[in-house]
Amino acid sequence: MNIVGIAACTAGIAHTYIAKEKLTNVAEDRGHVISLETQGLSGTQDELEQKDIDNADVVLIAADIKIGGRERFEGKKVVEVPTSLVVKSPTKLVEKLEELTI
Repeated sequence: MNIVGIAACTAGIAHTYIAKEKLTNVAEDRGHVISLETQGLSGTQDELEQKDIDNADVVLIAADIKIGGRERFEGKKVVEVPTSLVVKSPTKLVEKLEELTI
């Protein structure tokens, strides 16, 4: 499965990067391709490329704030969750994404 998404918390520091790391590790361990950009006070990092969005099976938005660039995901399956859920249960979240793409 190809997953793209955004991680963004209020400060754009701790939960943003923890969520990105946990999701990336779980998704890759389960054989998926994942690309996540981060948004926060420090701006946007690792911005998603349009080709990755086009090839995505699902879009995951793990955010506690309003994110920019949502229009890029029009026509895609989008799952939105708070960053705290990703930090606490990344494996269950990836399992849920797998169910959605079957």
